[in-house]
Amino acid sequence: MPKASDLKRGMAIEHNGKLLIAKEVEVSSPSARGAATLYKVRFADIQTGLKVEDRFKGDDSLTEIELVKRPASFSYEEGDEVIFMDNEDYSQYHFNKQSMTDELLFIHEAIEGLLVVMVDGSAVGVELPQSVEMVITDTPPSIKGASASARTKPAEFATGLIVQVPEYIAPGDKIRINTADKKFMSRAD
Repeated sequence: MPKASDLKRGMAIEHNGKLLIAKEVEVSSPSARGAATLYKVRFADIQTGLKVEDRFKGDDSLTEIELVKRPASFSYEEGDEVIFMDNEDYSQYHFNKQSMTDELLFIHEAIEGLLVVMVDGSAVGVELPQSVEMVITDTPPSIKGASASARTKPAEFATGLIVQVPEYIAPGDKIRINTADKKFMSRAD
């Protein structure tokens, strides 16, 4: 059984009779000697889709759930649903838009490396790749010769995502973004 200190984003556990997938993990180390490191975790309940927050000490034991991950691609949006297609057997997976608000910021037609997460034969979520390549739709113009320091500006994408980028980036540029912390990584080829 894993400890709370082993908990990572995307990991599934059973806790208080609920099946939960970790969405965010915050670590807080107390300054007092002998105090345990605390892990504040935001989960998504697999059955209901509701958000659940809980705190654990670093040495708390957790019950991990076995996940099956299948390669998939984004198909289309219809009403309040987002539909993905399995890349191997072409079956479709339907998800509620409200349960995927963070993931939808990165999902577009050309995205590669998506995985549909399954528990006991039913689709429970989508796992994004470590980084995605997206084209900037809008960003303010850079000020030439203003400073030699590395300044940033906001860049907006067609999905509604806003990321801070270096000043030299322009609309229409394709960049690589880290999906875990929503930060600019580099220009894409």
